[in-house]
Amino acid sequence: MTISCQSSFQNNNNTHKQESTGSLFLVATPIGNLEDMTYRAVRTLQECDIIAAEDTRQTRKLLSHFEITPSMLFSYHEHNKAASGPELIRYIIEGKNLALVSDAGLPAISDPGADLVALAISHGIPVIPIPGANAALSALIASGLPTTTFTFIGFLPRERKDIRAVLSPLRSAQGTILFYESPHRVVKTLAHLHEAFGNRRIVLARELTKRYEEFLRGTIEECTDWLAEHPPLGEYVIVVEGESKEDAEMAESAWWRQLSIEEHVAHYEAADMPRKEAMKKAASDRGVSKRDIYNALLDKAEQQ
Repeated sequence: MTISCQSSFQNNNNTHKQESTGSLFLVATPIGNLEDMTYRAVRTLQECDIIAAEDTRQTRKLLSHFEITPSMLFSYHEHNKAASGPELIRYIIEGKNLALVSDAGLPAISDPGADLVALAISHGIPVIPIPGANAALSALIASGLPTTTFTFIGFLPRERKDIRAVLSPLRSAQGTILFYESPHRVVKTLAHLHEAFGNRRIVLARELTKRYEEFLRGTIEECTDWLAEHPPLGEYVIVVEGESKEDAEMAESAWWRQLSIEEHVAHYEAADMPRKEAMKKAASDRGVSKRDIYNALLDKAEQQ
């Protein structure tokens, strides 16, 4: 096991070059309202030799607003990170300070910045966070749901089986759960959440810090009905209530817990319930879809 220690103390001139290797600065940018840009973030972008941006066109608008003229502006995103990452690291090793920004909020959250951070650390490069706006935490603190424990998921995968793989372990999570979603997929995502968690309380936080900022609070079904009459607009943070302590204790003591899926379905069939209804009831007990039950029974039959 290797222990590494990085001293990140910075004086007022926090981007002052070291004698040899430069540093990687993770600079938060506004998620909508430009007034959320910090003095430190502006100064860091002014003083760094290189700025790496997820979308250089978007970042140029931000830099222009704050009258920042970068010496070098590089594109660094999901599709070019394999090539751009090592090149940026080379510049830092040569002594240049690099500021990494995303389109909005904290870099390395739901973007490839995390890969650049890992690469920098592997080369012994100091990584310095410049805090600022974050959509997930902004939604959480204004949601009214518990903030003591929470889990950030970000965007769900596209494929249904992958979505279930992510959501299934979260069913018993007692902390608040945070998701990101686009207006084009938010209704489908709510359907997936309802299938995985039941009709829990949620908060839909839309267009945070912008002119049309909106918080919609209610159950998944109530919010889905609202969106049916008010077409989704803008980017969303979905804040989901965790499983209650009572529900967790009930699930822990569930009578079917020791049964296999086959035995679980057979239990209901023994009570004269049609097989389809028995599968549906077993799926409801376990918090999975009927198709999951069907596939499990099919796999069992093929193994025999």
